[in-house]
Amino acid sequence: MKNKILFIAPLRKDRAPSQRFRFEQYLDFLSENGFDYTFSYLVSEKDDKVFYSKGKAIRKFFLMVKYFFIRLKDVSRSSKYDLVFIQREAFFLGFTYFEKRFAKKTKVIFDFDDSIWLPNVSDANKKFNWLKNPQKTAKIISFSDLVFAGNCYLSDYALNYNKNTRIIPTTIDTREYYKLEKTENPETVCIGWSGSITTIQHFDYAIPFLKRIKKKYGSKVVFKVIGDSTYINEELNIKGLAWNKKDETVILNSFDIGIMPLPNDEWAKGKCGLKGLQYMAMEIPTIMSPVGVNVEIINDGENGFLAENEEEWVDKLSLLIENPELRLKIGTNGRKTVVERYSVESQKNIFLNYINELINSD
Repeated sequence: MKNKILFIAPLRKDRAPSQRFRFEQYLDFLSENGFDYTFSYLVSEKDDKVFYSKGKAIRKFFLMVKYFFIRLKDVSRSSKYDLVFIQREAFFLGFTYFEKRFAKKTKVIFDFDDSIWLPNVSDANKKFNWLKNPQKTAKIISFSDLVFAGNCYLSDYALNYNKNTRIIPTTIDTREYYKLEKTENPETVCIGWSGSITTIQHFDYAIPFLKRIKKKYGSKVVFKVIGDSTYINEELNIKGLAWNKKDETVILNSFDIGIMPLPNDEWAKGKCGLKGLQYMAMEIPTIMSPVGVNVEIINDGENGFLAENEEEWVDKLSLLIENPELRLKIGTNGRKTVVERYSVESQKNIFLNYINELINSD
């Protein structure tokens, strides 16, 4: 008889990077290895336009009521599953009612890939910040039978509340993310950033050094931003592009250099390097801030570069802009790193073994 897993996540498939790159990529593999699964999410495509827009408090209230009943249904059926897998949280508000109920009915895995015990609310919902309770993360971890943390920093936090914590890095499906043939102007060098509406503030850290690069190289360089279609920077001639899964790899492939600037704060230390790993998988030479897991991913000057301050960013960008052979070498080595350590292929059996061990434990 097949084992059954109930996946609990806030958003539909292919909508959220934390879901796509943490567990959705493993679903087919689990099916191939004797598992049946059910995917339960809250925010539908129709709801999305309300939930992540500003205002609309009454409509959001009724969405919360709907989502509450979805999770009640999940709790009522959870005893029919061998395992409940919770990604980040079962519900958007600051209580742990559902996680606690799941834990009483069956075994629970909790998965997280950000410093979600710290306050962090989207701009559209800042007025509802008082309804959140980041400290509930510690409680959810303590309820769980097994915790998957995305890096050492997150694991160190989780171990304070649950000794059965394992590191599962955020992974890239290298069958999907790979180098494509270049179709854009070979005479220019495209410096690109990929993210989302909620992380666009990190791109602001790049503005000072990109202005210097623009002044230094003029029309030889162009800049692209993926993930926020409302973003505009006239001085750098940037009009943000909306993210969509269908075109993502094609747009990423237009990058000659990928950047991942981050502040050196507690939230950023919990990041799992996803943007950089995507660039690297596609053989795009990558420069990251030396924050959190980035220093484990990048061996400076071999498979990418680390840049801590404005001068280092300008120097290392200049090095790559002026040296196509170096871009090729760094890109090739970056891809190799992802394949060996941060790919679905390299981690899928580890992921599966941890799940089997938990299901088969007393």
